[in-house]
Amino acid sequence: MRGDPDHPANHGRLCSKGTALAETLGLETRLLAPMVDGRRVDWPHAIAEVAGRIRSVIDLHGPDAFAFYLSGQLLTEDYYAANKLAKGFLGTANVDTNSRLCMASTVAGHRRAFGSDTVPGAYEDLEQADLVVLVGSNLAWCHPVLFQRLKAAKVARGTRVVVVDPRRTDTCDIADLHLPLAPGSDVALFNALLAHCEAAEALDHAFITGHTSSFGEALAAARATDPAICQLPATDLSLFFQWFAATEKTVTVFSQGVNQASTGTDKVNAIINVHLATGRIGRPGMGPFSVTGQPNAMGGREVGGLANQLAAHMGFDEASIARVRRFWKAPRMARREGLKALDLFRAMDTGKIKAVWIMATNPAVSLPETDLVRRALERCPVVIASDCVADTDTMRLAHIRLPALAWGEKDGTVTNSERTISRQRRFLPMPGEARADWWQVAQVARALGHGAAFAWNGPAEIYAEHAALSRFENGGNRDFRLEEATDYDALAPFQWGGKRLFGDGRFFTPDGRARLVAVHHRAPVASPTSQFPLRLNTGRYRDQWHTMTRTGLSPRLSGHRPEPLLDMHPLDAAAQGVKSGTLVRVVGPGGAYMARLSLTEDQRRGEVFLPMHWNDRFATQAVIGRLIPGHIDPHSGQPESKHAVVRVEPFTPAWGGLLVCERPPALPVPWWVKRQAKGARVTELAGENADDRQALVDTLDSAFGPGKLEVQDPRLGTARYAWMVGSRLVAVLFLSTTRPETAADWLAGLIGHELSSPSDRAAVLAGRPANGAADAGRVVCACFSVGVNTLVDAIAARRLTSVEEIGQALRAGTGCGSCIPELKALLAQSQGRMLAASAS
Repeated sequence: MRGDPDHPANHGRLCSKGTALAETLGLETRLLAPMVDGRRVDWPHAIAEVAGRIRSVIDLHGPDAFAFYLSGQLLTEDYYAANKLAKGFLGTANVDTNSRLCMASTVAGHRRAFGSDTVPGAYEDLEQADLVVLVGSNLAWCHPVLFQRLKAAKVARGTRVVVVDPRRTDTCDIADLHLPLAPGSDVALFNALLAHCEAAEALDHAFITGHTSSFGEALAAARATDPAICQLPATDLSLFFQWFAATEKTVTVFSQGVNQASTGTDKVNAIINVHLATGRIGRPGMGPFSVTGQPNAMGGREVGGLANQLAAHMGFDEASIARVRRFWKAPRMARREGLKALDLFRAMDTGKIKAVWIMATNPAVSLPETDLVRRALERCPVVIASDCVADTDTMRLAHIRLPALAWGEKDGTVTNSERTISRQRRFLPMPGEARADWWQVAQVARALGHGAAFAWNGPAEIYAEHAALSRFENGGNRDFRLEEATDYDALAPFQWGGKRLFGDGRFFTPDGRARLVAVHHRAPVASPTSQFPLRLNTGRYRDQWHTMTRTGLSPRLSGHRPEPLLDMHPLDAAAQGVKSGTLVRVVGPGGAYMARLSLTEDQRRGEVFLPMHWNDRFATQAVIGRLIPGHIDPHSGQPESKHAVVRVEPFTPAWGGLLVCERPPALPVPWWVKRQAKGARVTELAGENADDRQALVDTLDSAFGPGKLEVQDPRLGTARYAWMVGSRLVAVLFLSTTRPETAADWLAGLIGHELSSPSDRAAVLAGRPANGAADAGRVVCACFSVGVNTLVDAIAARRLTSVEEIGQALRAGTGCGSCIPELKALLAQSQGRMLAASAS
């Protein structure tokens, strides 16, 4: 995989996930034929079933008994087709998306301030700014290519970087100042900043007077805010305020740490307020800048993929409803906003939603209140799921499963965070009977009697219609406008609206003025108690993506963090009676989560962190949504995913195990977590009593047959098994009273291969290669598959002293660069060991 050097967003650079994409393109996990009620059917039968069941539900219960739940993984043309069918021809606005979980508060904040969901700036503003403030954004892990652009600008221009985040993340590697503010206190921070800018005479009164409204109310709210709420050292707070007030070319980048809160919209407006009051918007090197969490979250927003929007950035005002109806010639236009994501599934749970069509997402894992969501899907009479993956937690609950195209097979467009629209061109054939999502929607629309309005022959025609709607009756009073594409196939990347917007001081509100919004600090809804004394934060890992249906297939992406870890401050761990490296149970009011404990002073006291990715296909008791309550922002409907309350309990297993095989069967043990290695899957296990061990061995005997080699040592409590089919190795299991230590990746490479000699079999049962070859260890650099043991050995043997020397020796750190902070840490550890050795 190589990046496109001519693309303006990445200039040929790929993140670790992009570099490893080739490892996720196989067909082993794919859904390749339509399935209805567990039976394989052809497409005409599947389309007839989908259309018939939707028609029956609407005829009996009305259009609002049906819903779409969509995804930022869809292409814009797919999104447009579903939105048009539901809102224009079925008569329901119950069309929401998993972007509700990551970007809805930004949308609401933009609309309150600008009158439209408009991102004002461009990526290059980060390279032209003198100060970049990163708020609730671990850019180094979540947007590593953009992070490298900022890092290069810092070296070239001396750009100052401030990171505002309760956690110390790898993004702090380039920070001049880290502000570990109290969780949820962002409004207080930016309100206090606004008040400081007034006192420092840094406000742009000409811009305020000529181009904004409600400044007085916003300033009064800012003056009334106590910055002590942020729990930051006064010197750090003062330094940040001084830098911001004195630096005209300032960009504030914000992401999920801002959006995923019950006050997310107010946080967004607090940030925008400061930029409006200082006139720092719409010009090079300045402005508020939201970065999205999915490849086409922006494209979905452009076509009305949210329940409170119509296509082309229009809302549910009477004029917009009438306009879209005229353009679509819609017979049954939705007239009011639909149900947002969490409310949609709650309505399903109570029987109001009786049919749902889910496309390219996994809500049984990703939504909060997971057990409610799963119960709702179980109760729903009609669950249709279009996905490229055959087995997800959501697909297991679907009555009709439709095979969709995956990334390399799709043809259409996507829009990134800076409003750049790019053509995505298919480079792989359509496998089996998988078809495009837009095609599936169009076929169902035709079966429902709306064929003329969905008679597209390809995505080019959908894009042309989408662009035409953006221009329809648009005299310049709407932000979103696309010109006709003269050659869709040759469409080059372009930014709609131009490089920047609002430089002329004109906004898309009725009076053309931006609105400053008076916002006040409100604490997160969930507060720690004696029963649940810790605050839980959630987020991404560097090399994983959403619920791992793609990245979980890649050995190198699975190697950096092979299991979910609970990050916790050492003093909190001591208070809770838990130790580093042990398994713990994280318990909240709604459920529990099992993870291994990782102690770090990068966590504030009283706070813990868990990843969002694991699910029932990759681990037991590791669905984060069971810990996340359904608190939502009242303006955006976005759930609060950064502020749950939990306690941490020790889990003391009687034994630990390691299973290596191609496809593990269902495992009768209380804890396991699996990852993909080269050649097989590696599964760690643990049980609470000896009976668990025997039940596990019996299960594997049934799965892999009688040809078993074994070595047991009852005195040490160890047992080692290798299942053979003839002379071919099919599975290996190691059991111990503790956590078995073996060369797991070496063993994975042997699965399916012949063991030709007794010494080969002995080495397998020993768990180590007979020649003493080193195990590379946990992956640090995913771009080039460089393990931690390889790095430690090379640093010591070659006396490497810099990241640059490591790159020359092993290539680590020369790809996307997101591993560089970890490389620096390894160098520091090596130097510490050398100093200790010389002192002794």
